[in-house]
Amino acid sequence: MRTLRVALPGRSYDILMERGLLPRAGELCRAALPRTKRLFVVTDSNVAPLYLRQVIPGLEAAGFETAVGEIPAGEASKSAARLAELWENMMDFGLTRTDAVVALGGGVVGDLAGFAAATVLRGVDFVQIPTTLLSQVDSSVGGKVAIDLQHGKNLAGAFWQPRLVLMDPDTLNTLPDAVFADGMAEVIKYGCIRDADFFSFLLQRPGRREIMEEIEHVLYTCCDIKRKVVEADERDTGERMALNFGHTVGHAFEKVGNYQIWTHGQGVAAGMCAALRLEMELGVAPGLAGDLAALEGLLAAFGLPTAIPLTGEDWPVVEDTIGLDKKGTGGDITMIFLEEMGKALPVKMKKADVLSALSALCGRDGT
Repeated sequence: MRTLRVALPGRSYDILMERGLLPRAGELCRAALPRTKRLFVVTDSNVAPLYLRQVIPGLEAAGFETAVGEIPAGEASKSAARLAELWENMMDFGLTRTDAVVALGGGVVGDLAGFAAATVLRGVDFVQIPTTLLSQVDSSVGGKVAIDLQHGKNLAGAFWQPRLVLMDPDTLNTLPDAVFADGMAEVIKYGCIRDADFFSFLLQRPGRREIMEEIEHVLYTCCDIKRKVVEADERDTGERMALNFGHTVGHAFEKVGNYQIWTHGQGVAAGMCAALRLEMELGVAPGLAGDLAALEGLLAAFGLPTAIPLTGEDWPVVEDTIGLDKKGTGGDITMIFLEEMGKALPVKMKKADVLSALSALCGRDGT
């Protein structure tokens, strides 16, 4: 079993990775939560029929009383209405402040369940059991939990670290190719911002089969990068912003498609390319044409978009989304660029200047 320790003041926790881990979730949760009696398990309609039966018996054998809150799969479940429903279900179950929540699923489940845990009874423990590549390498680690608002993604949330993260790479075998590719956008991001050697490693493995042959190394490398960043900047006020490379524009792409046309991974993929084009256009780091070509080739190998056209009708949505970006303060925003492959470069800019340059770059007419 591979283990990483996220060391934070008063709330450190382990990330455990091993094939076939799910049936052992009970004993591992018991070791992390010795006083807990009840576990409220949040999952979704895709994950429940695949993995719930592998997890619940082990939890109950470890002495936990369990209840399950199943939500519809999809981004639409990250809503205030669904959150309130979970709160009521938790109260019906008799959850107390010494009990805990388990998130079994992908990023939507983890974000929603984590925010429910952070807020119900003013905060209870929770465990992340991510089942998608995106959630294993990104959203399950670091304690960002949230729901979406009409204005955009993750605009109501909290920092609430889990007590334990359990990753079973075997769960990735059941992912559709498109969902696996979504996760690869975040995997590739880590190479871009922190590890040029890892980016080169990925270039040599441009396909799902090749990645799965090295999946333990991929998961460990990504989570180790995120662990170090979170330890240095838990509250996302400095270094942690680098993890949002591609996300400022990517979230706008998602919003333009009303979260139905473009997935998070697709938005981030195109957003990373847009960020490189933007910084070259602005003269921030003009010598990145070769890196951009390599990034575009790797993303395309996994079927991810390297550009998403915007029309004039889309532009008010883009302005609204970037205007509300959480890396912004007043009229400024911190854009995450690359100084070179493997080295993130935060640059504070006027939001108006970013929008102007992006408008010229995207054409606003689909060109």
